[in-house]
Amino acid sequence: MSKQRNSTSRSTARPNPLAMSEPRNETGQLLIPDPSASIPTVTLRSHVRQPNIFRKRVLRADPNAGPGDWVAVYVDSEEANEQAEQQLLGYGIYNPRSEIAVRMLRFDSRLPDEPFWNALFEKAISLRRDFLQLDQSTNAYRVFHAEADGLPGLVIDRYDDVLSLEAYSLGMYNRAAAIAEKLGGMLGTKHWYVRTSPQILAQEGYDRSPLNSPEAPARLTINEFGTRFRIRMDEPTHKTGFFCDQRDNRRMLANYSNGKSVLDLCCYNGGFAIQAKRLGQAAEVTGVDLDEHPLQAARDNANLNQVRVKFVQADVFPYMRDMIRGGQQFDVVVLDPPKLIRSRSEIEEGTQKHFDLNRLAIQLVRPGGLLLTCTCAGLLPAFEFTQLVTNAARYAAQNSEEPTTGSLRGRELRIIAKTGAAPDHPVGGNCLETEYLTAIWARVDDFS
Repeated sequence: MSKQRNSTSRSTARPNPLAMSEPRNETGQLLIPDPSASIPTVTLRSHVRQPNIFRKRVLRADPNAGPGDWVAVYVDSEEANEQAEQQLLGYGIYNPRSEIAVRMLRFDSRLPDEPFWNALFEKAISLRRDFLQLDQSTNAYRVFHAEADGLPGLVIDRYDDVLSLEAYSLGMYNRAAAIAEKLGGMLGTKHWYVRTSPQILAQEGYDRSPLNSPEAPARLTINEFGTRFRIRMDEPTHKTGFFCDQRDNRRMLANYSNGKSVLDLCCYNGGFAIQAKRLGQAAEVTGVDLDEHPLQAARDNANLNQVRVKFVQADVFPYMRDMIRGGQQFDVVVLDPPKLIRSRSEIEEGTQKHFDLNRLAIQLVRPGGLLLTCTCAGLLPAFEFTQLVTNAARYAAQNSEEPTTGSLRGRELRIIAKTGAAPDHPVGGNCLETEYLTAIWARVDDFS
């Protein structure tokens, strides 16, 4: 007779691990597995400690395991079933339609229970409040950074008394409301929103509608180093509504902005531009973005802080070419495009876009000025992005829109710093993919 633990039974059948079925319910899957119920099993080909387990690692899956269900995860062994208890890796959430078939929540023989969730939440809150002391400088920060904080497939940002959740996983979406209620009770927030990532249909095989708590405010105001930003939760938005990851980089940029002309390319809702003006006391600031709604939010944010910033609605490629043809340059240029590489199939195209953007942006920096260039594409490693930027400088021609080999005149870069996301976006030691943002700070000169 085979041993069982926490009412889990190990399947001996070998069904197709990619078997398809529909989710049993849309939003009500349990945060805590029922210890009296039989939990479906998934068996892996080998032992892993990574929270995201891909389908190719799955040897067999219980046919009773549906999308979004809790599963007990075992490692394959040729030993007798009596030794099955020793092979239990832990518990995760399953989705046979996703390339990431299992998202591990607990590497332990014990079921995820109330003390487990309490400890998980308390640890995340303590990092932000006690260790980083973020409440002293802002009321907007990341509370859970997905795998790095033990919630694979889900990020949670705090905006004053609202939690904004973005789900990358069907199973996490189905539990997001329960997570928001529980976390809100511990953190002291009153409302919550749940959105799915733009890629969830392709990655998870399903899409779901946004959710929110009753009477959740459509608009709210946050504070960052004394600067206020309004967030509109009732409109489509990138990520969770605001880019908390660039918070410290915005403050750092202010240190280089006093009395300078600043160009913020792909400015979104004006974070860099407004902080350069308000904190940095820049002489003049221009923000450029293609999207109308974020630009209107940027104008509202400038008015809210009583600073004057020029915002331009334009595609940055033709905008930069026009500026180059006109001989326009700036003391400080910020280039922070949206995510240009979302999957491995987009690496080549996205890398080329980064190169073209940087080649043009470098030409707009006045000699002796600063370039801050960023990528949030985790599939473009920091070292490769650095090489890309330095190569772009060599191919940037002063006052020439499309340089040729015969007339090439590059720019000289001196990288003075490399930074990443703010520390409320930690990197998980067992999931290095949680490091995704690279920011390069460089002084730009002409070759002498």
